[in-house]
Amino acid sequence: MRSFLITITRDPVGLAGAALTTASALLFVILYGIALVGLEGRGPYLGIVTFLIIPAFFILGLLLIPVGLWRERRRERLARERGEAPPRFPVIDLNRGTTRKAVLIFVALSFANLAILSVGTYKGLEVMDSTAFCGAACHTVMEPEYTTYQRSPHARVKCVECHIGAGADWFVKSKLSGSWQVVSVAFDLYPRPIPAPVHNLRPARETCEECHWPQKFVGDRFKVNTHFEEDEANTELKTVLVLKVGGRQAGLSQGIHWHVDPDHVVRYRANENRQTMFEVEMTDAQGTVTRWKGPEADSPEGTAAPWRTMDCVDCHNRPTHVYRMPGAELDAALLDERIDASLPFIRREGQKALEVEYASHEEAREGITRAIADFYAADYPDIARDRADAVGAAGQAIADIYAWNVFPTMNVTWGTYVSHIGHPDMSTEVGCFRCHGGEHMTEDGEMISMDCDTCHSILAQQEENPEILQTLLD
Repeated sequence: MRSFLITITRDPVGLAGAALTTASALLFVILYGIALVGLEGRGPYLGIVTFLIIPAFFILGLLLIPVGLWRERRRERLARERGEAPPRFPVIDLNRGTTRKAVLIFVALSFANLAILSVGTYKGLEVMDSTAFCGAACHTVMEPEYTTYQRSPHARVKCVECHIGAGADWFVKSKLSGSWQVVSVAFDLYPRPIPAPVHNLRPARETCEECHWPQKFVGDRFKVNTHFEEDEANTELKTVLVLKVGGRQAGLSQGIHWHVDPDHVVRYRANENRQTMFEVEMTDAQGTVTRWKGPEADSPEGTAAPWRTMDCVDCHNRPTHVYRMPGAELDAALLDERIDASLPFIRREGQKALEVEYASHEEAREGITRAIADFYAADYPDIARDRADAVGAAGQAIADIYAWNVFPTMNVTWGTYVSHIGHPDMSTEVGCFRCHGGEHMTEDGEMISMDCDTCHSILAQQEENPEILQTLLD
């Protein structure tokens, strides 16, 4: 052992490798001990350093040691060729106590190194699969997705459970993809905004349906949508719906979840972002195929588009990273009283403040809070003086709305990422009307159904005090 240590420390490379390996091992043990007692600190950085960076230096040191040995052996060989005393080839004689001791020490150190590498590899993978690593390690790139994730219905579901799922094949694919992502972040090669990964996501049947059962009969759901007008009183209006979510019952499907019934298959061809449907096809349980063509079905882009079998994410395309429009956010903030609805024109002024372009979140917070304060100081000085706290809180809440949905450094603004659930603005390019917009016809002139009552019944629409709600409350 003494001879071995002398040999590796004679060469600068071997010495550097030995020092790097020893220091990395000590740091790993110390930081791992800190993690074991619960002192993990904030953010993903301690985990990244402990289980990714330090093990990398540890391995680098181990690789440098044999390089140093080779360099030293080469130097000895050259010395022998020059007629100098040749080095003796080491003889391992286990009959000697000192040799046995050296071998035992070497084996023990090898097992210790193996244990450190094993723990480091395992914990490294664990860190890479953590939500903090996915969302917070690369601030600018993932800030929009991480921010919206934390406000989503899936905020307690790890990123990897949807983006990777179970199985080694998708794990390997994700890590290969992640390797390029590391390069693109390091050299600033990533696009702004990051495109939605609609074409390389794992099929919903292997991820979403691990928790959700689309064929389950859900039945009808009572829903109340609240909207505030932009008048002085911020008039509160209610729309009351019965959503026919449906599902499979008595061997038949009905309602919205009819689309994923196993007795028939719905396919489509669409453009890159799946907002324009070129052609839709339905094959029923008897094998009868019905095909509806849109206006651009025979265009070069339409004929080149591949067929895709419809699944959950074709409607629930933003199940986690939900970006909301300013109107919807303001209505929600007024409804849960983060913004005081008794402040005159606050709905209108909030909308105006959110539609201004800002260069950063800091600039937006300053500009929005100042705009709200200036409006009341100019038009309602009594309110600005007597209700300064309410005005300030409203400005902060509106600034929060901006910071939750708009990210100037990534070119993410209102409407950058479109949700396909429902049809909030009656647009033919989003939501249900991508197919049910009256533009897709069979060769016989049959149109895809536009019967609104198939999916919902409207009990009240934009009413101040809907009778149906009063009846239910009574």
